[in-house]
Order: sequence, then structure tokens, then C-alpha cells
Amino acid sequence: MPPNHGDRSRPPSSPNGHGTDGSGAAPTQFVSHYLVSPAYDIIFFISSPLLALILGLGLSHSPLNRGEVLGGENWVEMFLSIFVMAHLFIVIFRSHFNPGIYRLYPVRFAIVPLVLFLAMGYSIWAMVIGSVLATFWDVYHSSLQTFGLGRLYDKIAGNDPRVGRRLDIALNLYIYAGPIAAGATLMDHVDDFAEFKAVNSLFFTEIPAYVEFNSAILTWLVIGTGVPFLFYYLHAYRKLARAGHRVSFQKVALLLSTGIVSIYAWGFNPFGMAFFIMNVFHAWQYFAIIWWSERDHLIRAVRQEGRTRAVPAALALLLGTSLAYGLVAGLYHGGNDWLFSVFLVVSLMHFWYDGFIWSVRRHQI
Repeated sequence: MPPNHGDRSRPPSSPNGHGTDGSGAAPTQFVSHYLVSPAYDIIFFISSPLLALILGLGLSHSPLNRGEVLGGENWVEMFLSIFVMAHLFIVIFRSHFNPGIYRLYPVRFAIVPLVLFLAMGYSIWAMVIGSVLATFWDVYHSSLQTFGLGRLYDKIAGNDPRVGRRLDIALNLYIYAGPIAAGATLMDHVDDFAEFKAVNSLFFTEIPAYVEFNSAILTWLVIGTGVPFLFYYLHAYRKLARAGHRVSFQKVALLLSTGIVSIYAWGFNPFGMAFFIMNVFHAWQYFAIIWWSERDHLIRAVRQEGRTRAVPAALALLLGTSLAYGLVAGLYHGGNDWLFSVFLVVSLMHFWYDGFIWSVRRHQI
């Protein structure tokens, strides 16, 4: 996930995103308002929710979405499991393969995962808590990925990334978590509390029934607060624009595509494809983020600097290792608590690390 914490750097020297010589003369260099390039951003970031929606709806009636292949899953479900688990793993190329980042947090990267792994391996309570936590942390983490991309687009448009930050956090939580809380997939998330049966916790196992009984209230609460907030958000940004804030087309397009797809998928779960649609575009974005930010470190890792095969070798390292992990983790169907602990630690560390390893303020991206 791109930066969602610490993004308090100063805006570019020229408010319109163009460089100047400091004398007020005409711009001397054009600076793109895309993170990488128009094609890269549109394919991997801005339109990725819509592309995932089209893919999901296309697959919903295909033979790949019927029958069982392995462990009760069909081909579509297997692909989703492998792809999602693969994207969780590649945070390691940012946290551990990037020397500048690793030196900042050696304890978090080396000690905390080991302690958590041992805790979950020896304690069923720790494992159950970690498993349920991962479900809801994933929702928050996913919404903040879109927020981080939006903050970057604001910054390169020439805006101070501190301005409108809280508004954007709230909006992204509404457009991603809101449709879950008010829509068709709420119980798919809340039912994870049933895992507390393994530790005989009556309180936590009753949460799904309580939420289901009050789901109508929750739906109206989300709608009743979300719609007024949307009008307030638009009003607040209109005032900011009048004060000189430059509206980023890229950010607006990203929020619109994400919001439309999120409401349609989470809120209505067409053909049972909500998890596929939302997780595919999130993972697709993350692979693109890691490749964009860590390509040089990947090239150094394969010792191909300056060679024509540098990029293919680096891409093979990224995709090969992540998909290998995805195959093992995505096709795992239980039976070994220690192995499950490994997969759970990787998931939790992915969510946690992404909260502090991307920082505009410290010029880390």
C-alpha cells in the first residue's frame, strides 16, 4: 500500500507541478501528474477496479466458476486464493530487500514476526485472535491503499498532502468499508468470529448472531451518515479549490472507480463475485506499486545491473517467489497449525508494515 501514514511533506516548489528557476520565469520542465506514466497508472491504478469488475462478471458465468477442482474450490476461487496470498508476500521486497527501509525498523522486521509466529504456534487463543483480526484489518488496509494513492496524486498536482488528509481517510473508509457494513457481504466477514468456538468463548461466538439481528440498523447508520458526509466532503473540497487547492483528475478518477465498484460488489455481491473483484484489483495495484518502487532493488538482488536481461530477471524474481508462496499458501486447507501460523504472520505483517514503510515525508517513495 502506498503511504497512509507520515505523508506530511511539503508540496513541490511550483504549485502547478512545473519546475521553475526560482525567479518567477516560465516553467522550464514539465512534470507529469501521473505516478509512473499515463498508461501504467490507468491500467494498474486508476481503472483497475473497473477492470476487475469486468473480469469478475465475465468469469461468473464461465465454466471456470463451476464445479470443484481441489479442496472444494473451483478454478476462479483457486486463482483468487493464490493471487491474494502472493500479493501479501511481496511486501518483503520493500521491508527486507530495501536496505534503507530495513535499517529503520530492524526489530519490527526481524523480531516481531518471530515472536508472533511462536505465540500463535503455541497458543490457540493467539491464533484465533490473529485470524479474526486479519479479516477486519484487511478491510482497513485495503481502503487505506486507495487513500495513499490519492495522497500521492494530490502531492504531484502541487498540493500540500496534509490538506484534506482526514477528509480522504474518512471517504475511503466509507467507500470501501461502508458497503461491507451495509451490504450483502457483511455476514461473510462477521462469521469469522465463529472461530472463537475453538477456545470456547461464548461472548465472541455470539457476535455474528447479534450483528445479523441488527444488520438493518447498521445499514441505515451507514447510509444515514455516509450520504451527508459525501456532501460535506464535496463542499469542503470546493472551498479548498477556491482557496487554491488543485483538484487532481487522477485522484478523482481513482476514487470514482473504486467507489462505484466497491458499492456494487460489496453492497450487492453480484453472482457471489465480490471477494474476487475487490481482492483482484487490490492485489493488482500492489504488484504494480512494488514493481514501480522496488525495481532497482530487485535488479540488484539478481545481480543483473546494466544488462539487457536485468528487467526480465528482476520481474521473474518478483513473480516467481510470490507465486510460489501463493501456491503453497493459497492451496493450503488446514492440518498443520505451525504452517498456518506462518501464513497468518505473513498476512498480519503485510497489513502492519504497509502502515509505516511508505512515507512521503521521509522521501521514501
